[in-house]
Amino acid sequence: MPQDCERTPVVRDNGRHQWEKDRARAPRTVRATTGATERDTGLHPPDLVFHAEYRELPAPCPLAEAFGVPAGTLLLERSYRTRYGPESAPFALVTSYLVRGMIAANPDLLDATNEPWPGGTQSQLHTVGIELDRVEERLTARAPTPAEARDLDLPSGAPVIQLRKTSYDIDDRVVNIADVTLPADRTELLFTTRLERW
Repeated sequence: MPQDCERTPVVRDNGRHQWEKDRARAPRTVRATTGATERDTGLHPPDLVFHAEYRELPAPCPLAEAFGVPAGTLLLERSYRTRYGPESAPFALVTSYLVRGMIAANPDLLDATNEPWPGGTQSQLHTVGIELDRVEERLTARAPTPAEARDLDLPSGAPVIQLRKTSYDIDDRVVNIADVTLPADRTELLFTTRLERW
C-alpha cells in the first residue's frame, strides 16, 4: 500500500487490560466474538489477517532477571503480527514471553496453531490457574531499525513507540513479558486514570 494512503488508526488504552480480564472466564463463544485488536481498531475478526509463530528458547539474562528465574530457564517466545486485510503492514510487532514451566500443564498453550486464542493471553493463563493482578507498561520512543521500518511500512523519518508490557499474577510473580513495537505515525496511546472518591 502506498505510504500516502491513510492507514487504519489504533487507539490503545489501559482499560484494555481489565476488559480482557473480564472476558478471560467467559464462554469461548463470547471470547471469540472480538479481541483486543478489534477493540483498539473498531474492526471485526473477518477484517483481520493474523499470524503467530512460537519457539522455545533458554532465557537470556535480562529476561531471566525480569521473570525472577535462573538464566537458561526454558521460555516460550510468541511472535504475533495482525493486520487489516487490505493493508500490507501489521498494527504492531509483538514478541511475548512465557515461562514454559508455568504453562506446560496445558499443552494447547504450546502450539501456535491454536492462535488466535479467544480471549487472549489472560484467558490462556486462566486455563492453568493464573490470574493477573496488574499490568505494567513502559513506553519509549526511538528510531526504527531498518527491519522494523520495512515490516511496519513506515514513512521516512517516522519513529516507533517501544512498549514493554509486564504482567504480574496475584502472587506477585511476573507471568508474561511482551515487547510491542508500534508505528508512531498511526498509533494513539490513551491513558485514563480513574481516581477513587473520598
